[in-house]
Amino acid sequence: MTSVAYGAEISSEQFVSGFARLRDNICHVVRGKTEVVDLVLTCFFAEGHLLIEDVPGVGKTTIARALAASVNGGCSRIQFTPDLLPSDVTGVSIFDQRTREFVFHRGPVFANVVLGDEINRASPKTQSALLEVMEEHQVTVDGEPHPVPRPFLVIGTQNPIDMDGTYPLPEAQLDRFLMRVCVGYPDHESEVEVIEGRQLQRRVEDLRPVISLADAAELMRAAEAVHLAPAISSYLVSVAAATRKLAEVRLGASPRGSLALARAARVRAASQGRGYVTPADVKALAVPVLAHRVLLTTDARTKGLTAQACVEAAAASVPVPHQLPGR
Repeated sequence: MTSVAYGAEISSEQFVSGFARLRDNICHVVRGKTEVVDLVLTCFFAEGHLLIEDVPGVGKTTIARALAASVNGGCSRIQFTPDLLPSDVTGVSIFDQRTREFVFHRGPVFANVVLGDEINRASPKTQSALLEVMEEHQVTVDGEPHPVPRPFLVIGTQNPIDMDGTYPLPEAQLDRFLMRVCVGYPDHESEVEVIEGRQLQRRVEDLRPVISLADAAELMRAAEAVHLAPAISSYLVSVAAATRKLAEVRLGASPRGSLALARAARVRAASQGRGYVTPADVKALAVPVLAHRVLLTTDARTKGLTAQACVEAAAASVPVPHQLPGR
């Protein structure tokens, strides 16, 4: 890997190049899912967390490992089960008889990319172990804070079909995931490429980093500087607020959802070479950022209505601002 050595001022072309290099590297092993990879990278550069809800075998673990390998970061996998304890996630203090002191042994959450496989199979007590680290990027054990590495991304997976022995994620934890996406089955040609890629040793283990963690941090700071005009801010907040007014919705998107949508929209704009956010950025990300924060009424669920449809309806009900976003 050759470090790009980004300076204090990163140009739009440099961001587009870094984003594209990561996308191409991950797509080397995740075939036919460019749009999903773009969302994963948007979440990563927005310093958010990702919830992947899909059936087994569609590449959820591969995406997480490929991202970590592409940025030369540490990756850990936690298999969530009913008997998993909070200390199995965060770590535990163990008494050292030689020094007569307690020594903190870090858990698997201390990595750049943490994959929480089947996260809804752990008890609410264990799931709550992630609340602090997902929001504050640190773990507190025995009153002492322990910061996790940066960049830091939690990728949680859920199987929407097999719900036996699962615990629904609390709303407070769902709200800490910046996005929820579905990978979906690959098309015929892409699935053939997956099989042929295995024969050609095109695996995650063969991926090489294309940018360093330091480069990734610089790109994250550049995304934060993307201009969000007052008119676009108002539009974005109105879209989130519209989810709270629908009769079919019991609980709409929170202000944290509005902040998440703004962060993601900035990254999307930067990935397309723009220094400003447009209404199209907001609309494109409204469903993956807001849908999992929306709780439907029992009547709406009985009628087969989805949170995705509600978010789409909310976005469609808000007038698009005519003011130029770059001004």
